[in-house]
Amino acid sequence: MKQALLSKALAFTLCCGVTLAASAQATAPGRVSVRAADHIAAIVNQELVTAFEVEQRLARVREEAARARQSLPDEPELRKQVLEMLIEERAILSFARDSGVRIEDPELDRAVAGVAAQNQLTLTQLRERLRREGIEYSRFRNNLRDQMMIERVREREVQSRIKITDVEIDRLIEQQRQAAAAQPELNIAQILVTVPEGASVATVAERRARAEAAMARVKAGEAFATVARELSEDANRDKGGEIGLRPASRLPDVFVQAVGALKAGEVAPELLRTGAGFHVLKVVDRKDGGALQVTQTRARHILLRPSAQVPAEVAVRRLEEFRRQIEAGSASFEALARANSEDGSAPQGGDLGWTSPGSFVPEFEEAMNRLPLGGMSPPITSRFGVHLIQVLERRVVNVEPKQLREQARNALREQKFDDAYNEWVRELRARAYVELREAPQQP
Repeated sequence: MKQALLSKALAFTLCCGVTLAASAQATAPGRVSVRAADHIAAIVNQELVTAFEVEQRLARVREEAARARQSLPDEPELRKQVLEMLIEERAILSFARDSGVRIEDPELDRAVAGVAAQNQLTLTQLRERLRREGIEYSRFRNNLRDQMMIERVREREVQSRIKITDVEIDRLIEQQRQAAAAQPELNIAQILVTVPEGASVATVAERRARAEAAMARVKAGEAFATVARELSEDANRDKGGEIGLRPASRLPDVFVQAVGALKAGEVAPELLRTGAGFHVLKVVDRKDGGALQVTQTRARHILLRPSAQVPAEVAVRRLEEFRRQIEAGSASFEALARANSEDGSAPQGGDLGWTSPGSFVPEFEEAMNRLPLGGMSPPITSRFGVHLIQVLERRVVNVEPKQLREQARNALREQKFDDAYNEWVRELRARAYVELREAPQQP
């Protein structure tokens, strides 16, 4: 547990989607200046690790551990592990420089805008906050550039090491099918007659009689939905008591047990008594597992691409104004997208069509998935620019065989990534020139 937490905290600096605090406080790898009363802790190829950096990283690891309420190794071991992780980072950065990885200024500008947006700041406010904290803006940008270089070379090198066979894909798909088969989906309708907490025997009897009368009407052939709308005392009465199709794991266990042997259209033969009261249950629909499914989303967006003429800060402000106009009803999303969006979806009013998970870059997809139906995002920065996103529809569909195999391939790639990454880092570390330095003696 200790090692896992430490690795998580140390890997924090490798993420491109960093927050301002992490970006501003971290000294840029390979661009280290040795401060007064500081000293060089290690030399890795041409890169330096300073004692000041070690102390900064230690503080962040301790903060993360405190937040997660997890323990850490003792102080000497913790310091050793932190220094070793910094050495590994320098080895990766040195390799990235030697292999020609470059982050061009427009891409870096978008990343800076993303950090500002994550911290709910404009670029002007970002510069001012960095100034107040004693961080040079150029050093902040250099640090972010180096983190992006590390991430890029890591993805490139590690992915090339991961090999996935058809046999592995077939095995994982079969495991998924078996798991799906064990989890049927049920749409249960109920007529609920509530029983107050602490009710008297007479009240319970009266409530039971009311539920039994409802059961008798249903068994006599009256429409379940009609009886539910008249008698049920739950939030779904206007929908004929239907709870909606959902996996059995998301339904109360007592409901699943009560209708376990029923087919679609059948009513449970006995009343169910729970803490809420008496339930008459009907299986409206039943989908036994076996077919793997995925939730697809139909969304639209307006994309503005930052440039020298339109900085990211200006793009964010324009999209915020578009959002206000749409919410006020003075302009439509579709019309604004047609007139302003800078991608191929503009003629369709920004409509991206039906898409499955994994169709978009993570920063776009994560923002989209958080939105409810009809919901509209604030300006979201991705590697392509700044987006205003609106979710139009969602649906659950069976996964096509080709897509199913691709999803399985991606899942296996994720499973193998950590081992491949650790092996790659060990090789870089073994090849790197590393010189450890002792702290200078105090006079």
